[in-house]
Amino acid sequence: MSTFLQYLFSGLTVGSIYALSALGFTIVYNARGIVNFAQGDFLMLGGMVTATLVPLGWSLPAAISVAVVVTVVCAALLQRFAIAPAGKADPVSLIIITIGASIFIQGIAQNAMGRNQHIVPSFSGDAPIHFLGASLLPQSLWAMGGAAALVAGVTWFFRGSLVGKGMQAMAINADAARLMGIRNGSMLLLAFCLSAFIGAVAGALAAPITTTVYDIGLPLGLKGFVGATLGGLGNGFGAVVGGLLLGIMEAMIAGYVSPAYKDAVPFVLIIVIMLVVPQGLFGSRVKDRV
Repeated sequence: MSTFLQYLFSGLTVGSIYALSALGFTIVYNARGIVNFAQGDFLMLGGMVTATLVPLGWSLPAAISVAVVVTVVCAALLQRFAIAPAGKADPVSLIIITIGASIFIQGIAQNAMGRNQHIVPSFSGDAPIHFLGASLLPQSLWAMGGAAALVAGVTWFFRGSLVGKGMQAMAINADAARLMGIRNGSMLLLAFCLSAFIGAVAGALAAPITTTVYDIGLPLGLKGFVGATLGGLGNGFGAVVGGLLLGIMEAMIAGYVSPAYKDAVPFVLIIVIMLVVPQGLFGSRVKDRV
């Protein structure tokens, strides 16, 4: 039982990060139908900027705040100078643009912050918490609690604020939303900034657990995309569930089979999803894209 709990805690910890990555994918997808493959680099920037500033004497909250601002600005520039000029380009062209943006962001990060792995200190120490024979690091609680808080905040934003409802209206019918006075361009910019905010915080939460490096955004982004697809691309709740399930499956495979197969889980999953449930576990809502 203790062994299972240990693997479950590990899976929930990393799954929380995948869930936030998947949620970022979903927000942008709903706003414009774009699969933003630069989402993983938003997580990378959150971790890398934090890890760069802390050794320079910045406090952890200040470093994370700057990391979030830098990431949001990068997302705004991506939308303003790459996505917006593309107009109504087909989805494949937009995907290629985001892949190019990802490569560009990685190059800037590599030159500005180095190629070496960076370490962020744990937010509240490294003394493990014991529960039913299993150990849980305090940073895992930060990751899971932070993810829960962000998901709750995003849920309130879309259900309880006029701006969030405007973004949902644009996702359902952009032309009708524009006729009602909703500025679709501004809503899309906000969607990119919101996804970047979520990604930056997720990256900062993950950095003390996984360490961070300039190219870590690629695996985090791919796994976030798999989580979003598993839950049903375009479904926020499904994205969170899909990310958590992916993290748990990875941990169980690594613990009970072999760590060598852990990274194969997302690729096997994406094949199974496309063959068995192409719309994802909660795919019935994808048609509405709300």
